[in-house]
Amino acid sequence: MRSALLIALGLAIGILGTAFAISALHQRTPLPKAVMTVMAYHMSQLEHSVKTQQCDATATRSNLERLQSAALDIPGAFKGAEDPFMKSSDKLQGALRDAVAAAPGTCAALATALQPVDNACDDCHKRFR
Repeated sequence: MRSALLIALGLAIGILGTAFAISALHQRTPLPKAVMTVMAYHMSQLEHSVKTQQCDATATRSNLERLQSAALDIPGAFKGAEDPFMKSSDKLQGALRDAVAAAPGTCAALATALQPVDNACDDCHKRFR
């Protein structure tokens, strides 16, 4: 009887410990996922513009600037990341800086400006995801 009670008590403590550990893991900062979600949204808006051939210069510039702003949050969102990751982040920021400076006014120009940005994103996701 005593051993059955101790086994039940041990199981209950184990279940509670597991529940607390899972809860603690879910409470970490949502910033990294949020940064990537915002960047994915603006990139999809730009790609949709190119695909539908509706490249409004004002909307394009706004999405590029917001994408660039979100990319600037990567080092803060991924604190403690290794140096190769941060170099990939710098490469992305450079590609975005060039895309914003190019101020693409046509869909062809936007597609050309987005290619280095897309390459930087793909390179990072292949290496670090």
